[in-house]
Amino acid sequence: MEHLPHYIGIVFIITTIITFWLLYRAAHYSKIVIVISLLWLTAQAAISLTGFYTVTTGVPPRFMLLLMPPTIFIVLVFLIKRGRVAIDSFDAKTLTLLHIVRIPVELTLFGLYLHKVIPEVMTFEGRNFDILCGLSAPFVYYFGYIKNILSPKILIAWNVICLLLLANIVVTAVLSGPFAFQKFAFNQSDFALLYFPFIWLPGYVVPIVLFAHLTAIRQLMKSNKPVLAIDPQRNAY
Repeated sequence: MEHLPHYIGIVFIITTIITFWLLYRAAHYSKIVIVISLLWLTAQAAISLTGFYTVTTGVPPRFMLLLMPPTIFIVLVFLIKRGRVAIDSFDAKTLTLLHIVRIPVELTLFGLYLHKVIPEVMTFEGRNFDILCGLSAPFVYYFGYIKNILSPKILIAWNVICLLLLANIVVTAVLSGPFAFQKFAFNQSDFALLYFPFIWLPGYVVPIVLFAHLTAIRQLMKSNKPVLAIDPQRNAY
């Protein structure tokens, strides 16, 4: 990736830092969150700089080691009782604002496409509409959590739609890579997501965005549950 302009990598590193900061803030400045995040980011950076992820001949591809560990970790957190308690303590308002990072992410992807290191199908000129989530996030944050105009049902719907858009680009990216099951962009010679710092996109930013949506949906569904009315006469004896 030596031929790329330095500003593309710098913009993405700043985007990753903003993602990390907003997650840390949403977790009320939890030391566990900062330790896990820094260890994972550092480890993946070190591994990627060895060229480990550029080897694409194996099945499953090494690229999946970026996606699967954080995804499994998120699933386990939601399954374990202590994990669910921790999830419910996150600030959904800040997690909603966190989705603004999808704007610079999409601009980074577009810049990578212009320099021929990812296919067009992964950008907003192709099959990637994820930028709409980033553009709408400030409005959902303001009208949903500051002004309290949007109902929980609308907020849930927005999160679900954005989850689907996230799934769309993740599947598109995986099928666009130089792997045995590649379905798109067969004429693509380079794949930037296999190199530092862009490995942080599938390895950190995408899982955090996924976690933010799932956490917000869980909290909104709990707040939207009808409260059973108690008959005082029935419970008088």
